[in-house]
Amino acid sequence: MAQPATAVGLEQAEARLREVAAALAAGCFDWSSWQRRASVPQVPAPLALRPKPAKGPDPALQGEADRLPALLEAFEVAFFADPRRRRQPAGSRSTWRAAYRPYLRRLEQLAGPGAELTLPLLEEVLETYVLASRSRQQCGIALAALARHRQLELPADWSERSGGYGLHLARFRQLPTDDQIRELVERIPNPGWRLAYGLMATYGLRNHEVFFCDCAALAPGGDQVIRVLPTSKTGEHQVWPFQPDWVEHFGLERLGRDRGALPPVAIDLRRTTLQQVGRRVAEQFRRYELPITPYDLRHAWAVRTIHIGLPDTVSARMMGHSVAIHTRTYHHWITRRDQQQAVDAALARHRAA
Repeated sequence: MAQPATAVGLEQAEARLREVAAALAAGCFDWSSWQRRASVPQVPAPLALRPKPAKGPDPALQGEADRLPALLEAFEVAFFADPRRRRQPAGSRSTWRAAYRPYLRRLEQLAGPGAELTLPLLEEVLETYVLASRSRQQCGIALAALARHRQLELPADWSERSGGYGLHLARFRQLPTDDQIRELVERIPNPGWRLAYGLMATYGLRNHEVFFCDCAALAPGGDQVIRVLPTSKTGEHQVWPFQPDWVEHFGLERLGRDRGALPPVAIDLRRTTLQQVGRRVAEQFRRYELPITPYDLRHAWAVRTIHIGLPDTVSARMMGHSVAIHTRTYHHWITRRDQQQAVDAALARHRAA
């Protein structure tokens, strides 16, 4: 039975179409995989789509499968077919659009028509991005995933050449102090956006997570632990407030009673993306001429937990990313904390002796 022409139905149809195109390009299309299971007479498949004889792949089709457009098409199909990504379709679409597609487009632009995927080509694309930049790091991740899909071996130092992004290298970003964060909210005239600002400052949320979290625990008498919903980029996780008294300072108790107190931002992921929701937050920061970005609040939250002494594994879990990313991003502050702890322990032993 045909699927209704809804947004979800159309998206499913597009996904199946990409699968067919990738299979045709690779010369491995099997019509029997697409026939209906019902007990009705089967219509012979068109000659162009019938399975190839077992004597081996058609050299012409095999050559097309090695070309970059076919490889990228197959890579996109494999990306969305990953069971881990299928559990969070909205986050996967946002990740593809923001973290993969821009770098694959640059790859196509530099390669030109009819090119094949080679290591020198990947290195050429990586070198178009500034050293120690966020874009270079993300480009390295995207190209490494493509290389693994194609079983293309990368140099041993690929991660080192594409990484290096951290707050201590990113223009030596000057994070706002706690006093500055508390004061800057006064520049925001809109009550809803003041609450959004307070949530990001108190809980270190990503831009879009403000609109995809359960704030019921902020009501009077609650434990103030909010829950980021599974529809967010990195799935469900819980976050504690740092500093706890900021819940009252920013008036966040109101969100425990009235979720509608936040700004009216469209969050229906059938019609928008997590990236677009996050962009609305960044636009408001610029509109109110705040001297910081939304991610400055998130980074300040992370550094605050480091100084307090929260284990890195716990902080990373609350931020919704891996310990490896947490350590790489906040290496400067983590190293200083660990060194300070070692110095304090050595001085204590010296005094005891």
